[in-house]
Amino acid sequence: MNLMLFGAPGAGKGTQAKFLIEKYNIPQISTGDILREAIANNTEMGLEAKKFMDEGKLVPDSTIIGIIKDRLAESDCKEGFILDGFPRTLAQAQALKELMATMQISLDRVISLNVPDELIVGRITGRRVCSKCGASFHVEFNPSKEENVCDYCGSELIIRKDDNAQTVKSRLEAYHAQTAPLIDFYTNMGVFTELDGTKDVSDVTKDMIAALA
Repeated sequence: MNLMLFGAPGAGKGTQAKFLIEKYNIPQISTGDILREAIANNTEMGLEAKKFMDEGKLVPDSTIIGIIKDRLAESDCKEGFILDGFPRTLAQAQALKELMATMQISLDRVISLNVPDELIVGRITGRRVCSKCGASFHVEFNPSKEENVCDYCGSELIIRKDDNAQTVKSRLEAYHAQTAPLIDFYTNMGVFTELDGTKDVSDVTKDMIAALA
């Protein structure tokens, strides 16, 4: 099953992706992760991406698409995959569609988790991350046993720089501006499904499985 998770930062894509990975035994393909992996492995596309990053430039869509092509060609994607974090723009969506056509594969479903901005701001600004082991907590939804102390290694919990309210609002504005056209794009393809991401995690999961049935 070839899937794409769609939604603003903090909408719950990562949480639902974990369930999909386990249920369908397919990999999650995060563009950030595969970009770092390609660079670490010194692949042709990874080296090209590193060149732009070393110069402080954005990695071009053509390079990202090349890295995604390499990843989709790996054996663990034969039964399907979950795209997360790409595409972000209409141009990227069109390029991805053309790539998948050349690979003779297609998207089965694009699942969008809809969460109002004000709730997302609360979700993200409430996140706390261990300064040592990287474990993630939330002051409301997943608090540590002792305030600001990691349950696993006892180190201090911190707020990431990009988890402040102003930065989150800016990220959301950029998300809406860039990705709103993608809703029409995938709706016209007949694969777009929007779910209420404000429900309990288990209820969102049930809705998601129903949409994939």
